[in-house]
Amino acid sequence: MEKEKAQKRIDELRKKVEYHANKYYNEDNPEISDFEYDMLMVELKNLEKQYPEFITKDSLTQKVGGKVKEGFKKVEHEVPLQSLQDVFSFEEVTEFLNRIEKQAEENGIKEVTYVVETKIDGLSAALEYKNGEFVRGATRGNGLVGEDVTENLKTIRTIPTQIKDKIDITVRGEVFIAKKEFEQMNLEREENEEELFANARNAAAGSLRQLDSKITATRPLDIYIFNVQKIEGKEFNSHFEELEYLANQGFNVNPVRIYCKTEEEVIKAIEKIGKDRETLTFGIDGAVVKVDDLTFREILGTTSKVPKWAVAYKYPPEKKETILKDIICQVGRTGVITPMAILEPVVVAGSKISKTTLHNEDFIKEKELMIGDTVVIQKAGDVIPEIVCSKKEKRTGIEKKFEMPKTCPVCGATAVREEGESAIRCTGIECPAKLFRNLVHFVSREAMNIDGLGENIISQLQENGLISNIADIYDLTFEQIASLKKNGTKFAQNLIDSINKSKENELYRLITALGIRHVGVKAAKILAKKYKSIDNLSNATFESLSETNDVGPIVANSIKEFFCQEQTEHLLQRLKNAGVNTIEEVEESTDKRFEGKIFVLTGKLEKFTRDEAQDIIEKFGGKVSGSVSKKTTYVLAGEEAGSKLTKAQDFGIQIISEQEFIEIIKWGSKKWIIKHP
Repeated sequence: MEKEKAQKRIDELRKKVEYHANKYYNEDNPEISDFEYDMLMVELKNLEKQYPEFITKDSLTQKVGGKVKEGFKKVEHEVPLQSLQDVFSFEEVTEFLNRIEKQAEENGIKEVTYVVETKIDGLSAALEYKNGEFVRGATRGNGLVGEDVTENLKTIRTIPTQIKDKIDITVRGEVFIAKKEFEQMNLEREENEEELFANARNAAAGSLRQLDSKITATRPLDIYIFNVQKIEGKEFNSHFEELEYLANQGFNVNPVRIYCKTEEEVIKAIEKIGKDRETLTFGIDGAVVKVDDLTFREILGTTSKVPKWAVAYKYPPEKKETILKDIICQVGRTGVITPMAILEPVVVAGSKISKTTLHNEDFIKEKELMIGDTVVIQKAGDVIPEIVCSKKEKRTGIEKKFEMPKTCPVCGATAVREEGESAIRCTGIECPAKLFRNLVHFVSREAMNIDGLGENIISQLQENGLISNIADIYDLTFEQIASLKKNGTKFAQNLIDSINKSKENELYRLITALGIRHVGVKAAKILAKKYKSIDNLSNATFESLSETNDVGPIVANSIKEFFCQEQTEHLLQRLKNAGVNTIEEVEESTDKRFEGKIFVLTGKLEKFTRDEAQDIIEKFGGKVSGSVSKKTTYVLAGEEAGSKLTKAQDFGIQIISEQEFIEIIKWGSKKWIIKHP
């Protein structure tokens, strides 16, 4: 390759590598597989080796790719948290070992031993202990400066808050999420129709780098310690000895560590880890070969990026061919219809794969998949099976094109795909697949506000066959509810009272409860105020809806699609028969004392909920915003007010207490005096 072309390709590769490194290290949201990234790096390294005049200090071949996330304190590592030199063949492993043996001979060292460990697929972190107590933890960052994630690390149960010896020590470990826990996380996210984590590594990284440790605490993080970075008052001769000491101190040490004396033993250890990787409870992306003697390590030294005494052998992703026998569609709890590939069973990376998600219509078109195709399967991140491509050259002519359904495969309601979205959704409100989620939303506080009817009780009612439709809530009897709990008479009476009370709700609550796509509380209030009844709303024209403030054509189309369904008509009739209010009966207040005023609510209010406070403000003509700006008139601050209060103070915005707010609303129409002053 001539120099001009080489430089051009090097520049292209650097841009690609930097882009994907940022997605991987900083955004925890990779767009390509680890293997694809590694191959880009290998090509870049080889070109830089061939043309060293084009090497620059800012190339990712010369430095670690991470950076400190905004919102975290910076931590300077006393001992750098370096990366590892990757190798992809046993020939490269042999080259590394030969180089080590040669330097050992030059330094009069007769025998070199090694430790081969699993390269855990997670996020590297340093844990600092003072006098035996855990005081600080940080991510690797760029190797020299990381992020202070102490509070997040404290949520990991396998990190000891105190170790046996009262010493100062800094250790390095890998934070990860085990395979089963990762699969469960993604299963829950799929049910909630949230974006799936690409792999366990990025799920762990994103969880550890949360600004709110409460979120981190909900994630199943674990850690394996694999190195002593710094220790005072104690010395070790070998790495293996270090690991035994760490385990004795109560650290959760990397469980796979194989002591080797020869090249043959090192290769066998790598092969064994590769063979056993599917039986491991945690994900790995390679095996690490380390010189065991710590004194010899000092002699070997490091580069600016990697130690010269270790390499990481990266296993290639295993791919297999199989037949795409069929494509079926499943309906999620929010109505998203997801295509699923039914495969001729095939073993990939130790697991039998017989089906995998095809995500959406666009994915099928992008991969040009047809039923009957020979397809290539691999496991993304060694966990999630995925179709890589179809082998179009193997088609025989009997393959069939797949089309996404126009109606829901569960209930038969219209299936729609809105502009700008990849998902196709069922529009039926009585769809059995959506029933649980619809029930939870219907009874929620911002909707019908049926106190006592939480997710657990809804699940019990469904399991006992007492609810198969939203309207069944209003047919529940005292005896049926009481049977759900031991000594449940008081609970049953309270729930019956709450259900009956919900029949008198304002119209906007019913509109909200119906779960019409894109229609939240704010839009529901506007619609209730304009159309006055559920019948008027259901008969409204597209043009009329589109002209409504804060509605527009997208929401209008969603409303029309909802009310066109037979299921909607059936449900509304049953709700009317049960006595649920479907008419806007609230008289509009003539008192507009808050007209032109914008409120922001922050902190915990004692006398009423935020929703109640918002209703009062809006009925007096005011508006409520979720964020503080220079246009804000008042900030109503309750207990434990946070950053909004601080921002209001910085802007010089008037701050009023809950008691002051009570005083403001007491005069005038007694209708709006709060119930519990």
